[in-house]
Amino acid sequence: MGRRDFVSANSFGSRDTLRVGDASYEIYRLAAVEGSQRLPYSLKILLENLLRTEDGANITAEHITALGQWDPSAAPSVEIQFTPARVIMQDFTGVPCVVDLATMREAVRDLGGDPARINPLAPAEMVIDHSVIVDYFGSPDAFGRNVTREYERNHERYQFLRWGQTAFDEFKVVPPGTGIVHQVNIEHLARVVMIRDGKAYPDTCVGTDSHTTMENGIGVLGWGVGGIEAEAAMLGQPISMLIPRVVGFKLTGKLPAGATATDLVLTITEMLRKHGVVGKFVEFYGEGVASVPLANRATIGNMSPEFGSTCAIFPIDGQTIDYLTLTGRPAEQVALVEAYAKEQGLWLDPAGPEPVFSEYIELDLATVVPSIAGPKRPQDRIAITDAKRAWRSAVKDFVTADAALDELGPVDEASEESFPASDSPAISHDGNGDQPHPAALNGARPHRRVPVTLADGTSFEIDHGVVTIAAITSCTNTSNPYVMLGAALLARNAVEKGLTRKPWVKTSLAPGSQVVTGYFERSGLQPYLDKIGFNLVGYGCTTCIGNSGPLPEEISAAVQANDLAVTAVLSGNRNFEGRINPDVKMNYLASPPLVVAYALAGTMDIDLNNEPLGSGADGQPVFLKDIWPEPEEVARVVADSIGQDMFLRDYADVFKGDEHWRSLPIPTGNTFEWDPASTYVRKAPYFEGMPATPEPVSDISGARVLAKLGDSVTTDHISPAGSIKVGTPAADYLRENGVEVKDFNSYGSRRGNHEVMIRGTFANIRLRNTLLDGVEGGYTRDFTVWGGPQAFIYDAAQNYQAAGVPLVVLAGKEYGSGSSRDWAAKGTALLGVRAVIAESYERIHRSNLIGMGVLPLQFPDGETAETLGLTGEETFDITGVEELNKGMTPTTVTVTAGDITFQAIVRIDTPGEADYYRHGGIMQYVLRSLLAKN
Repeated sequence: MGRRDFVSANSFGSRDTLRVGDASYEIYRLAAVEGSQRLPYSLKILLENLLRTEDGANITAEHITALGQWDPSAAPSVEIQFTPARVIMQDFTGVPCVVDLATMREAVRDLGGDPARINPLAPAEMVIDHSVIVDYFGSPDAFGRNVTREYERNHERYQFLRWGQTAFDEFKVVPPGTGIVHQVNIEHLARVVMIRDGKAYPDTCVGTDSHTTMENGIGVLGWGVGGIEAEAAMLGQPISMLIPRVVGFKLTGKLPAGATATDLVLTITEMLRKHGVVGKFVEFYGEGVASVPLANRATIGNMSPEFGSTCAIFPIDGQTIDYLTLTGRPAEQVALVEAYAKEQGLWLDPAGPEPVFSEYIELDLATVVPSIAGPKRPQDRIAITDAKRAWRSAVKDFVTADAALDELGPVDEASEESFPASDSPAISHDGNGDQPHPAALNGARPHRRVPVTLADGTSFEIDHGVVTIAAITSCTNTSNPYVMLGAALLARNAVEKGLTRKPWVKTSLAPGSQVVTGYFERSGLQPYLDKIGFNLVGYGCTTCIGNSGPLPEEISAAVQANDLAVTAVLSGNRNFEGRINPDVKMNYLASPPLVVAYALAGTMDIDLNNEPLGSGADGQPVFLKDIWPEPEEVARVVADSIGQDMFLRDYADVFKGDEHWRSLPIPTGNTFEWDPASTYVRKAPYFEGMPATPEPVSDISGARVLAKLGDSVTTDHISPAGSIKVGTPAADYLRENGVEVKDFNSYGSRRGNHEVMIRGTFANIRLRNTLLDGVEGGYTRDFTVWGGPQAFIYDAAQNYQAAGVPLVVLAGKEYGSGSSRDWAAKGTALLGVRAVIAESYERIHRSNLIGMGVLPLQFPDGETAETLGLTGEETFDITGVEELNKGMTPTTVTVTAGDITFQAIVRIDTPGEADYYRHGGIMQYVLRSLLAKN
């Protein structure tokens, strides 16, 4: 079925034996390939992969030679087939994977094959971590109540996953309430060096979440792929890729006191976004690497999707070995990792010769300063010294004209200096309607002070810029004990000074594993976090994925009624528009200690270096510098509070789950018994009427534009993960099927139901479709009706399909940036979109579009929809696509839109991708391949 159980052709005579202690392992020596010693670490991992999987057909000696003779200066052109050792999933993206596999079993059966052939051929592990929502917070029972609510909402999904765990070989599920997938991966699941069938080889792992790259921090090569690619990998299909360019990132020096891993990663993100690393590997080297703790390396690797690289990897060294030992890996495994890495030239030697890289970039760690990023992109770093001024500048884009007319804040010297007249943060008029108020030209900020009284009688005023959410959350930072214990120490110091959170701030603590709770308890610091409202709310990806839960009703009502531009501060990796909470317009990424600080301050309109967080118990002002913990104390508490015993205890029976999980009934059988009444899990439609052989691809004629979009449209814009808004097509569908609003759950939790997800495609509340003027949300113009009136995108797409009209999407730069969200491609395809024409793509989404049979095209270099004069009202014809039927991929195709004609670049980048497109998608290709082997 796949190529996992064959013997390598071994053209280079590289097969050998490695003895470690009393054990012997078969290995494939890299030294057998000329040029291997000069390769970057990441390419050595790929080279071993090719040596071990050489079959003379898909992987040949020529491929291996090409990689050994890699030209770092060349543009990627040589295609190779990479076979990952394992696949990891989280439940948002993993559930549709299992739905698809279950559907494929039925499709194989219907076409005369054996359903049991649809089975993972390598370890596939899922961590259920994306479904807990912060409904309850700020109380000792918040965790228990959130878990209970999670099971109430997700009973059907979890029952389905329990079936999958028993129905599929090599598929394991880490139950809810355990941790965040990427932290569980690096703390327990990652092998670093695999042992299988007597062979030892590098652990490589792709995942259905873009932050799979966190494993790069411990030397594991892998990255996020779409769910559809992950399914193919599980079924033995290699991943087609071009030998990439590798960017060498040299680290020197050491982080200064006061700077955290979060500050470092925000700095790196900003640098690499500016440099341009989309589609490239990034590899860290230099004498500064040795001073970067493993936890910080994992934080950096985690953020790879935010700067756009395929991976961001650190080679194996002593830090890796110490971490594997700390986290309870068996001594034999740790010894193998060290011996194998040294034997194969995969061990980092800072004093040795530097590898050759395609491009070079360097950072002196000593120059890193405390930072945040926002208000809507992770690469928009702001030094904390500039945070107040930056917020005042940005807020003008988030308030309505009416809001800017309101009372203006006092003009102070700092704001006069900060904002020259041409860069005023908000423009207010003097009543004549045409002249700006003088105060606005001097750095004043807009105000809209709104009184609020909570149910317990607490009264206060909120305004633009108040922090309504302060969340210690996300895999990026909750895996890092230095920033987590730093936050706890800051909380202790704040409590001792008499500070607490402001009453309008929703605070939450969602660690990435139970080990974090263990070291908080052992250090005695958890009570201080509790005291200021950072009680445990769950072990999972909460606020960062949009599972922040509702704001308190009174605050939510005030925000909505007055259109307030309120803020969230979170220790996450994503802050895209509309992602965190529907009431919150401005979102900032920050380290866990700064999250605590902003919860104490209660506003973004503060200079944390020079303005007090509040008044202490003695009535005196308390500044951030008064409570910021010394780095020596943080290091001491980390050393005293974390031990191997914690990891051995918490991961001893990690797949067992709690009573909630164990009590779920398990369906039986090779194929799943679909419940037609389910609103969570439904049989996927991709194979309905699929012929055994593919039909020829065709040109596109008479297409209409479904959406005309700008730059940096993310997969969150295309397929939101957060709450389902009342009055939208998805909400209407759920209501029609008997689901009450309180049980809508999120789009992410309903990814096993294509009916919800199609209706949710392009449904982000912040989407801006420029076919319409000044409208946000999932709307378009429906040209099946005279005049093209405004309509929901789903409704218009249904009308187009009924009329037999194909669709296209126009977009700007970085189309599809963000999470590796397969539904962004699945929903696009199921709406009837045949092609997307963008200025540039993020790697995963472009690949996913092909995987769903959607043609990714790119505007000619230097051209955009605007420069070409496209309004989106034209009818589109795309010719030249049929060249693919001849076994070749055209470089360009001809696009005719009204009286405008141009040559669009075809972004089918590899022969393997061309095969997927010819078959109508990757799943159809895999299914037909399996049937052909019967």
